[in-house]
Amino acid sequence: MKKTWLLGFGFFSISLVWALYNAFVPLFLKKFLDSAAIIGFMMTLDNYFGLFLQPIIGRISDKTDTKWGRRMPYLIIGMPLAALFGALIPLHTSYSLLITFMILMNLSMSLYRAPTVALMPDITPPHKQTQANGIINLMGGLGSILAFTVGSKLYDQHIALPFLSSSVLTLISLCVLMIFIRERRDALEYTPVVKQQEQDQNHVPGRVWGRAHTLLNAAKRELKPYSLEWTFPTIMLLGAIFFWFFSYQGVEALFTLYATERLDFTDTEASMSLAFFSVAFVAAAIPAGFLGAKFGKKQIISIGVVGLIILFFIIAFVKDITILRSLLLVSGVFWACININSYPYVISLGKQSSIGTRTGIYYIASSLAALTSPPLMGLVIDLLGYASLFYVAAGGMLLALCSLSFVRSKS
Repeated sequence: MKKTWLLGFGFFSISLVWALYNAFVPLFLKKFLDSAAIIGFMMTLDNYFGLFLQPIIGRISDKTDTKWGRRMPYLIIGMPLAALFGALIPLHTSYSLLITFMILMNLSMSLYRAPTVALMPDITPPHKQTQANGIINLMGGLGSILAFTVGSKLYDQHIALPFLSSSVLTLISLCVLMIFIRERRDALEYTPVVKQQEQDQNHVPGRVWGRAHTLLNAAKRELKPYSLEWTFPTIMLLGAIFFWFFSYQGVEALFTLYATERLDFTDTEASMSLAFFSVAFVAAAIPAGFLGAKFGKKQIISIGVVGLIILFFIIAFVKDITILRSLLLVSGVFWACININSYPYVISLGKQSSIGTRTGIYYIASSLAALTSPPLMGLVIDLLGYASLFYVAAGGMLLALCSLSFVRSKS
């Protein structure tokens, strides 16, 4: 548990950076773009890297063997680069420069996100992974809270201050990880995965490990269900992940625009409102992990999905800032039920030796959702107005619940 708390600094820095990015970059883009759909599309740049690069990095990290371990080399390279380009984003002087800094920061983040996530099950016994996921997500939630509260105040003083501060904290987090996490000492099974033989029926010479069809073949081997053929329940599980992230990612990417354009909030009021969601998420993170371990991850995820269906539908009618923030507070609890248990639910269905591969599979579903959600929700907003944002989000959660109902497992 001590190592898990320390590992949480990696998630703290990731969440801090993304919270600032999702809160303020849409406002930067608004200076150059009028369409919510186009702004939504620009906010998906990170997810293109998530879809195509992170699975490759996750797979390669399974096979990496250095004095720093499997995953740590990717953090050592990616985190300083992400800190540099993240700090440059608010310093843009043109649209093209803003996009350039966004792309470079997203590329840098993709180098270490999947290895950071894979470190948790590497150093945590399987029966403790749900609780550990609660701890690291709590740390991530603290990063989000810091971004929405302190970051909002710094933004009022100068738009560059929150980004510069997050870059410094990212570098500090890297130092903590390098000092206290030693993979060769701490990993449960530090034995580099040997490449599959050429005659292995699943190996195709020259094929890139991270390509989607290769990862889906890995899913066939690793995500074995308990009572149905692998294809249908696996597809339904990935579908459920896709739909709940579709709803969450769309709301996260477009909320500050929703609050400023429909509710007439200031930039600071809009970003501060998101802090209520994050506070509740942090408070519920560890309890959600324990509940998932005791009553079953699928059951707790289902409760969270049903809760958000109801709350998103109600939020669509709310304009008062106090009521909105109260509903966001409750929503954070239900999102914890989903998010804390979803990744352990996926990795519980496979073997220790392919955690990186299943991490990549998980990111395929979540990245596809994050790719499609902001531009599609933005298009709906362009056609029907900002009030439609939470209706679409509630519909996505309903589809997630339907997909999850077809997944049968003992977890």
